[in-house]
Amino acid sequence: MHYHVAMEQQVSSCVRQVRTRLELTQAQLAGRVGVTRQTIIAIEKGNYTPSVLLALKLAKVLGCSVESLFSCVEESAEAIASGR
Repeated sequence: MHYHVAMEQQVSSCVRQVRTRLELTQAQLAGRVGVTRQTIIAIEKGNYTPSVLLALKLAKVLGCSVESLFSCVEESAEAIASGR
């Protein structure tokens, strides 16, 4: 697997898991970070890697670090969402 594809999958998994644990819809998350719902869908499907600026906004809204978005696995997504 190429590094870029693996990174997109990590980001997509983390964003989706944390968003759902925070009970945010894709539209709500999109509104809070200033992008379209389609952008959030693309990120969650692994079709789009967020820019640094977008990653910063996502991290702020989701209550986690940018680093955790790019290295997230299921267990850490749960910890991020629960504030651990």
